[in-house]
Amino acid sequence: MQNKIMKDGQFVKINLSGGAISPGELLNLLIPLEEAGITEVKFGSRQQLYFLINDSQLEELEYTLLNQEFAYEIGQDIYPNIVSSYVADGLFNQGAWIREGVYKDVLDSFDFNPRLKVNIVDSTQSLVPYYTGNLNFITSEISNYWHLQLRFSKSNLFYTWSTLVNTDDIARLCYFLESTLIETLVTTATEGQELGQKLESLATASGNFFFQSIGQPFLEPAFKLPYYEGFNTYQDRLWLGVYRRSETFSIAFLRDICHLCLQHRIGQFYTTPWKSIIIKDIQASVRSSFDIVLDRHRINLRHALNELNWMTEDFDPAALALKQELVHCMNWLDIRTYKLCFGIKMQPKSGIWGSVILRFIESKESKTWFQVQHTQNFNPNSRDFITYQKRVERAELTAVILALCEDFYRLQDSELAQELPITPTQITTGESEPINVTYQCPACQTTYDPIWGDSTQDIPAGTSFEDLPETYCCSVCENEKLTFSKLVK
Repeated sequence: MQNKIMKDGQFVKINLSGGAISPGELLNLLIPLEEAGITEVKFGSRQQLYFLINDSQLEELEYTLLNQEFAYEIGQDIYPNIVSSYVADGLFNQGAWIREGVYKDVLDSFDFNPRLKVNIVDSTQSLVPYYTGNLNFITSEISNYWHLQLRFSKSNLFYTWSTLVNTDDIARLCYFLESTLIETLVTTATEGQELGQKLESLATASGNFFFQSIGQPFLEPAFKLPYYEGFNTYQDRLWLGVYRRSETFSIAFLRDICHLCLQHRIGQFYTTPWKSIIIKDIQASVRSSFDIVLDRHRINLRHALNELNWMTEDFDPAALALKQELVHCMNWLDIRTYKLCFGIKMQPKSGIWGSVILRFIESKESKTWFQVQHTQNFNPNSRDFITYQKRVERAELTAVILALCEDFYRLQDSELAQELPITPTQITTGESEPINVTYQCPACQTTYDPIWGDSTQDIPAGTSFEDLPETYCCSVCENEKLTFSKLVK
């Protein structure tokens, strides 16, 4: 978000490290905002807080922000928020060792503001993405040790750290790696592997970090977005999730929620990457107090899951309008989207993720076109994209999404999957040897998967790479077939 100036002012961003803040601290921010005439705030896809401000309001607020030691940025995002699955603790995860204290220790250990995106995520949950950061730490089966996936700046190229990282070393390792990762441009997978190995060797040789051999490689769980809205029971308490269709929260509502949390000794206020909020540790006996606040501010808690599973960029009213339009049509058509999530990507370098991505291409003569892609095996954390339709006019998106959902569930059906000539887990080569391979374009990282074929070029599912015509080219950047590299899984 560089120099994001809006028609009526510009956005101020405040990082909520790990997506958590105490109700008292949040209240200390909300009261002066309200006094300055600001009526609503937004929460971003990296669990940060935003509000729109004009010059006169900023002059009045700057003293308060500095006095309260809120680190803020105006119209830019030089220091991205640290994302964590702290919000999912006890609700959506089954982690054996990561708990509130571990999250707090890791977040408190950052005595600097990272310029790279850092994700700190439990491996057993599906609410928070694994790989949208540049430094992605994911819990392992060994207590207090983490897998590390590096994603190089301004690319979709990754390096898998060959050892596990100790909890106490996360912040220091981020600081150690940051300057090199920011200053070095990686353009190919080979360059990424070479740089990753070099950095790992330097970190090991420094003697400043405790690394542990990997016992079991990280295997992502099947994606099922949990329903994160409304009152829900866990243990002997309740938690409350609030989603707003407009992606905005009134300061008056948040202020009343904070007062309730302080009154009932609730220690944390959480945000999610889906731009919603979650309050934990609500005693059943005080639920009526929260109901009164929800009634007072006319908060609806009954949205369908196929509206909650969409992600848009933080500052794009056009993307939000498209989401609302598509959700309305899909609800009317009763389209099932369970196990899927969708992202609308209007900017090429945004951190939007999802099983299905609608990528903006262009607008011309009152029409707008998108490319429709889905990830490998429809896993939203996958880094491999398959083009489903190369160019779709906005008015046709609902029909394309409906067809894509049909394809997804057809593959999920085990009986139908057995009837397919090629199953999602095997490809049969000319030598009848079952393997699992894809082929990747070196220019844009688009993947050709023989399981799916390429509908944009009328290549049917099950077509091996060798059987593609010599004139075949990348469906995104039109790079030649002979430049593709083979990836064996």
